[in-house]
Amino acid sequence: MKLRTLLLAVLAAAAAAAQAADLSKSMILVAKPEFVDQLYGSTILVVTPVGGDRHAGFIVNRPTNTTLGQLFPEDGPSQKVVDPVYLGGPLSQQVVFALVERKQSPGRQSFELMPGLYAAFDEETVDRIIRAESDRARFVAGLVVWQRGELRAEIERGAWYVLPPDTHLALRKPSQGLWEELVRVSKLRANSI
Repeated sequence: MKLRTLLLAVLAAAAAAAQAADLSKSMILVAKPEFVDQLYGSTILVVTPVGGDRHAGFIVNRPTNTTLGQLFPEDGPSQKVVDPVYLGGPLSQQVVFALVERKQSPGRQSFELMPGLYAAFDEETVDRIIRAESDRARFVAGLVVWQRGELRAEIERGAWYVLPPDTHLALRKPSQGLWEELVRVSKLRANSI
């Protein structure tokens, strides 16, 4: 009987966590330490709903050893961007996305990830951001896509801490300890509820 009560309590806590996360809004996900996965372990993601309980987003704390200058050796403005290209996710890794902080859409094929943060993926817009706004941008290769209900199920299983959208946090350099800091803060917040 005690095991059944414990199981019901765990299920109720998971359901409460999923309800507490408003999946109809943009968010930041922080992988919980228990989420041991070669790609997603120790990650921070920016995520936005795309309709029908589906979501898209980008890993923002996985720098690669490649720069834009190495990817585009003939492009002068790309040579000036010293930050590495980040691994944004496993899908469409051949596409370089520009995550750029701005008040309005950079145009063409771009979408708002969260208030003040846009993802651009058409070549013309990404090139314009490289030339004029690289100091307010992060360049990522690939993205993450969750099909209907997948993110909800991952949150219910306890894979992610869910944080409110924060453009500055999303673009913060993933210095040593950023993920650990967010885990520590998220645990404290969860324990105070």
